[in-house]
Amino acid sequence: MELIQHIQNHFRIPLDEVPRVAELFKPKQFQKGSFYSKKGSYCTQLSFLQKGHIRIFDQHKDKEITQWIAGPGQLITDLRSFVFQHPSRWQMQCLDDVELFSIARNDFEKIHQLVPNWAQIEKEFISDCFITLENRVFSHLSMTAEERYQHLYTYNPSIFNSVPQQYLASMLGMTPETFSRIRKKAVLS
Repeated sequence: MELIQHIQNHFRIPLDEVPRVAELFKPKQFQKGSFYSKKGSYCTQLSFLQKGHIRIFDQHKDKEITQWIAGPGQLITDLRSFVFQHPSRWQMQCLDDVELFSIARNDFEKIHQLVPNWAQIEKEFISDCFITLENRVFSHLSMTAEERYQHLYTYNPSIFNSVPQQYLASMLGMTPETFSRIRKKAVLS
């Protein structure tokens, strides 16, 4: 089952303990355009995306800024809201019909009872999230627009056929016109 593989890949829980943890995740579906979480609310679930894409964004002055687009096989939550119970800073909207497996915050806390070394596993998970964020910030500071485009294309080529270009451009920190120019150049190469 893919859920067991997701849990194993993201949390590195011993295989014999994974089925008990998997039971805490519930299948959910969202329709295109609906919100997984809204800014100002509390994000009370952590989910593995099975199908579809969720855009994480915020409004800044008169434009939307896409922070991330999560797709199949990835985790989705507002970590700050989920872990520390702060109001969410982001809008999380489904770009297409979405299927996922979600664990509620109170069930997530039960994992401590099911997995003896959960504190260490959770620490490694949070560290991985932080490293991903560091890498993303570094790439925005050190890479050119073309390099950021190529990196995303190498890492996740299917997103280019599934997600509107203006969201990808925003996520990569460029205007839609720059994104279009780089894309055209990449296709011709």
